[in-house]
Amino acid sequence: MTDELQTADHPMKRFDISGPEIDRVVALFYIRIRAHAELGPIFARYLADGDWPEHEVKIARFWRNAILREKSYSGNPMRVHVSRPEIQAEHFPQWLGLFHEVLQAELPDLIARQWGALADRIGEGFRTGIVAMRQPKDAPPKLF
Repeated sequence: MTDELQTADHPMKRFDISGPEIDRVVALFYIRIRAHAELGPIFARYLADGDWPEHEVKIARFWRNAILREKSYSGNPMRVHVSRPEIQAEHFPQWLGLFHEVLQAELPDLIARQWGALADRIGEGFRTGIVAMRQPKDAPPKLF
């Protein structure tokens, strides 16, 4: 069974959600990020107060691309995360926990679970990528 849903407006979207719903979830998520004791300061280091709206639009485009296949996002999020030494592998479970809270609070259960599963796959990819890319070249691989 495929995780893609065909509709007239988005023939290959992964599940039934609209662009404005994605934008709303992203905005609400970043409200929680800014208030988070550990993650908030990491983001604040790179985003001044006036930069948050632009960041939210960029991340909403990322999700619109991943879910709706809009092709409105360009960038290399792995490179961005690896280049920020403050971002550690252990931050991803915290990030995902907050994201799941917002999904569960704001979306119907099925859509929250579908988007959450996608976020988990992407987050795990970032987490393992950071571990792999930051380890010394001659070190044995970390298999956690």
